[in-house]
Amino acid sequence: MSETTVSKRGVRSWMLFDWANQPFYTLIITFIFAPYFAAEVTGDAVQGQALWARITAIGGLTVAILAPILGAVADQSGPRKPWIAVFSVLFVFGCCGLWLAAPGTENLWLVLALFLIAFIGSEFMLIFTNAMLPDLGPREEIGRISGSGWALGYVGGVLVLILVLLLLSPSPGKETTLLGINPILGLDPQAGEPARATGPLTALWFAVFAVPLFLYTPDAPRRAQVSGAVTKGLRQLGRTLVALPAKGTLLIYLLASMIYRDALAALYIFGGIFAKGILGWGLFELGVFGIIAAATGAVGAWIGGRADRSFGPKPVIFVSIIILMAVAATTLLTTRSHIFGLPVTEGSGLPDTIFFFCGAMIGAAGGALQASSRTMLVHQAEAHVPMTEAFGLYALSGKATAFIGPAAIGIATTLSGSQRLGITPVIGLFALGLFLLLWVKTRAEVTA
Repeated sequence: MSETTVSKRGVRSWMLFDWANQPFYTLIITFIFAPYFAAEVTGDAVQGQALWARITAIGGLTVAILAPILGAVADQSGPRKPWIAVFSVLFVFGCCGLWLAAPGTENLWLVLALFLIAFIGSEFMLIFTNAMLPDLGPREEIGRISGSGWALGYVGGVLVLILVLLLLSPSPGKETTLLGINPILGLDPQAGEPARATGPLTALWFAVFAVPLFLYTPDAPRRAQVSGAVTKGLRQLGRTLVALPAKGTLLIYLLASMIYRDALAALYIFGGIFAKGILGWGLFELGVFGIIAAATGAVGAWIGGRADRSFGPKPVIFVSIIILMAVAATTLLTTRSHIFGLPVTEGSGLPDTIFFFCGAMIGAAGGALQASSRTMLVHQAEAHVPMTEAFGLYALSGKATAFIGPAAIGIATTLSGSQRLGITPVIGLFALGLFLLLWVKTRAEVTA
């Protein structure tokens, strides 16, 4: 870790980047745009889920291949902000293009391509911002900083979802929003414009709130010209990969996190799609679902960060995975007509209540899991691997199966013709990740 003391403004500016980037995952990937795309743009929820699975699989594979290479090169050249800036431009461009996703559009593959650009831009931005984490404070404070940043991101997600419900989305059975006004800017719900507008809204939100990171958070010093950094970075990456089995339990942790983070990503990506297809939720219900999940995510990340500081990241990760396995099983067994195999009366709101509760648990456990996972990576990589390269490998481990998970969901959905059966791989992935985590040693366990 750098000995340089980072000002509180620099640390808070780094945290604010989570706030800036979170609406992409809240609005686009999880609660608003993805369900809209699957049900309205394609016109067939099952086909839409399968198609969305394929494009996220392609994005995950792209990140998996390039992340460790770019991370190694960045460690050789030094500064991370130029990389963040390049991928920020791609991200904003892709998000703005999602406005083209009109129902039944002939530009279906163009919309998917634009989403892919935004997805890749977002993932690569996170690699380089995460790599700044070890330099933001003493080692014992990294867990708190990580958890607080993730919590702030979820708060941003809550706020932007509330804005969508107040200004963009008509309430159920009405033509006006919760404020009693028509959707702003003359947005036409029949043309899907409130959902489509979440793309440009995400881009604008990011463009405003990402600025403090570039202004106030210190960057690593320049160490070499980029041309020389490419060769040196690739050589360093090769040496790291060869020596990885000897670097403590870093390899086992990368494998474990690869699997359980893939399962969590699947819950995030397909939770809203599942709710719309199985329970028939509209944009308003999905927005409320998102607010609940994001709000509990903020609380979970904040509490998880404090627990991380007190007990270390491993217990936080372990408990979070167990909770998420139980939630995944519950959602799988919840339909409009049955809960855990038991019939419910027609028109009952119990399935909705259960799914709202599951959303709260996904948010809380998922927030704590993600914050403590990047802290755990710092602990595992410290003194073994250059930090940006480590987060490149972390992105590789997070995406290497990310294309397999959505692809498996897409195949299962297509073959079974059932959205419920298509989600089943998630539970197995969580269980396997939990098993591998048992073999990961923290520094405290090694020295005990």
